Amino acid sequence: MLYVACIFAPLLGATIVGLLGLFRKISDRGAQLVTCGLMVLSAALSIPIFMEVALGGQPRVIEFFTWFDAGTFEASWGLKFDTLSAVMVLTVTLVSSAIHIYSIGYMSHDPHKPRFMAYLSLFTFFMLTLVTAPNFLQLFFGWEGVGLVSYLLIGFWYEREAANAASIKAFLVNRVGDFGFALGIMGVFLLFGSVEFSTVFAAAPGKVGAGLEFLGMNFDALTIVCVLLFIGAMGKSAQFILHTWLPDAMEGPTPVSALIHAATMVTAGVFMVARLSPMFEYAPAALAVVAVVGGTTALFAATIGLVQNDIKRVIAYSTCSQLGYMFFALGVSAYPAAIFHLMTHAWFKALLFLGAGSVIHAVSDQQDMRHMGGLYKKIPVTYAMMWIGSLALAGIGIPGIFGFAGFYSKDIILESAWGAHTGFGQYAFWLGIAAALLTAFYSWRLIFLTFHGKPRMDEETEAHIHESPKVMTVPLMFLSIGAIFAGVIAYGLFVGEDLHAFWGDSILILPANNSIEAAHHSPLWVVLLPLIMAVLGIAGAYYLYMTRPDLPARIAARFRPVYLFLLNKWYFDELYDFLFVRPANALGRGLWKSGDGAVIDGVGPDGIAAASMNIARRASRMQSGYVYHYAFAMLIGVVGLITWYLYARAG
Repeated sequence: MLYVACIFAPLLGATIVGLLGLFRKISDRGAQLVTCGLMVLSAALSIPIFMEVALGGQPRVIEFFTWFDAGTFEASWGLKFDTLSAVMVLTVTLVSSAIHIYSIGYMSHDPHKPRFMAYLSLFTFFMLTLVTAPNFLQLFFGWEGVGLVSYLLIGFWYEREAANAASIKAFLVNRVGDFGFALGIMGVFLLFGSVEFSTVFAAAPGKVGAGLEFLGMNFDALTIVCVLLFIGAMGKSAQFILHTWLPDAMEGPTPVSALIHAATMVTAGVFMVARLSPMFEYAPAALAVVAVVGGTTALFAATIGLVQNDIKRVIAYSTCSQLGYMFFALGVSAYPAAIFHLMTHAWFKALLFLGAGSVIHAVSDQQDMRHMGGLYKKIPVTYAMMWIGSLALAGIGIPGIFGFAGFYSKDIILESAWGAHTGFGQYAFWLGIAAALLTAFYSWRLIFLTFHGKPRMDEETEAHIHESPKVMTVPLMFLSIGAIFAGVIAYGLFVGEDLHAFWGDSILILPANNSIEAAHHSPLWVVLLPLIMAVLGIAGAYYLYMTRPDLPARIAARFRPVYLFLLNKWYFDELYDFLFVRPANALGRGLWKSGDGAVIDGVGPDGIAAASMNIARRASRMQSGYVYHYAFAMLIGVVGLITWYLYARAG
């Protein structure tokens, strides 16, 4: 009952508030109390579950009923609790609870609070369903569920054209990835004859070397299936090529950004690859693809974050970059390190997003950092929270003594990439090192532009700047605890000496691929290099935006093509518009005008109607109104009848 209540409490809250809100039978405060209360209950229940399953080593599978049973295809509906899912449930529920409570203050002036709170809880339920799925089909149900509700949340302010466009873009880009994911699931059933994780994982070693024929060519079946599944992760987790929806998703309310882009939807792809480690471990080519894509994304997104001016978009590209770290950790078989960074990232990235929301709340919904400045004295709590989040993101700490959450999780990823001693591991390592420098730079660029220097807003906005209410600042303080201590507390269990005992059978790492073990024997320069890069990044931001604030504009003018290239996000939107959007519009318009309009309607209903009207028009001309015309017609008729009669008689 404990496990069921933890997963279904958010669904209950979403259902109650959604149905009552639909008929206006619940107040705003009632909707907030119901959803927040049940969400906090779910978070409270996740703690004993984590202690029993993860710390106590007692995994369990709860099966409710057979969901599908058609021929040889069978899929159950149930809950799978092992260390991996327990970690995810704990992280998702705790962070989501903080975001629910924060939303009470942030959405205080919105007229549609019940709908918003219902969406938040429904989103959380789908995410919990995803991470506790015992088979691919239920995983896909949760996967599509978070995609659906993210569409509703990103476009929550549907009266804004930009929000509608962003929600549609997120939905469509994710459909591209999800098509690959669906093909991967079909490939799993074709290869293994089952979609149950336990059956597939047990049979995976026996499928090494199995072939799959396609278009007259033979491929390694396990590699193809894993790559297809990873394409789904690329879409959901905004990896290079399928990342374009993520920054536009900032059009949704800030709590949505924190929920979707910190602990939940964008990390679903990371969780999925970690869950499928018993398959990916036997597909080294697929792991290489994961590592290369992850490393590329880490650097690519960091370069764009350097020049963004919208405070939320800077943090969004930071999310994209950090997801790249997680994926290249997966690609070098450092699955525990990836989940470790997923967990710490959830805390400090939610803190940064909600902190940005507190800034936006203080400056009358302004999001452009160029119109901020000098805020640190007026919103000191938010300022302190943003510092904590940025220190955790940059991975600041003193080796062997103490560090913020990202110091432990990011460094073990980089050390694992180095310790993998493979070409793609080295590729990911050096791109990750470069991204560490850029991450620190744009994080402190955000700090200095937002909180320091002379105020750059209008006088009316400046006069109304105020600290956020406690219902918003207390969740920030709660998240800051995780941003400070989550890394040092969890290090030993997740990636340290208790690694194997903690994860048990929930993650498989073949002895030959144990990059985490190699990471613990990294040379000193590998250990210190990420910290050195972070310090250099902070120093560079301080010099450019505090000591010499005139230099950034001069550098942008001097290297204008590069600046525009980064400002326009490597022109991916323009490229996709040219390659896909315009041809699709042209094809659609052609099929509409020439195909549907000219051929189908022209020959079909419109053609028949036009022919009928033409015949009627010609017939109507015979109705002249003159008697002699009618007499002549009668005469012709009589002659015709007599002729026919005589001809018939003669025959």
